[in-house]
Amino acid sequence: MMESFLNKLKDITTFVFDVDGVLTDGTVYVSEETGEQSRPFNIKDGYALQLAVKVGYNVCAISGSRSKSSIHRLNSLGVTDVFVGARDKTEKFKLYLEEKRLKAANVLYMGDDIPDLGVIQMAGLPVCPADAAEEIKAVCDYVSPIPGGRGCVRDVIEKVLKIQGKWMNAEAYSW
Repeated sequence: MMESFLNKLKDITTFVFDVDGVLTDGTVYVSEETGEQSRPFNIKDGYALQLAVKVGYNVCAISGSRSKSSIHRLNSLGVTDVFVGARDKTEKFKLYLEEKRLKAANVLYMGDDIPDLGVIQMAGLPVCPADAAEEIKAVCDYVSPIPGGRGCVRDVIEKVLKIQGKWMNAEAYSW
């Protein structure tokens, strides 16, 4: 199983992430005055995301929520393919692959809950954080030992970049 997982890392060109429960720990803060929602993001995940973009990977986020703060955070890291309010993540995933002319076999998808199941079953490398729903863990090739919003994104990006020889290069030293 682990050897198969490591072999799949070699073919990854694209990272697609769920937001709530993966890029965040699932916590939502709500402003009492405006009702605006915000979410905490992990700085180590952020470093890995911007590096993946910088060294040439496609990076995308698909979320069922409509969080403007998530869009701003991801855009600030160079992630421009951010889809929020996705009622059907599989449909958005298919459109993304089509628009970018990508193969599902080259995509690592990280999700944590039932709305991610369809995309997880389509992706070439399905992965999830340690605190994902049991139904998700059961169909993933890799379960990060790190929970959502706490560095699980860094964990999988680092593994791919290391196996492809892109982790500690010149781009790694600038933010």
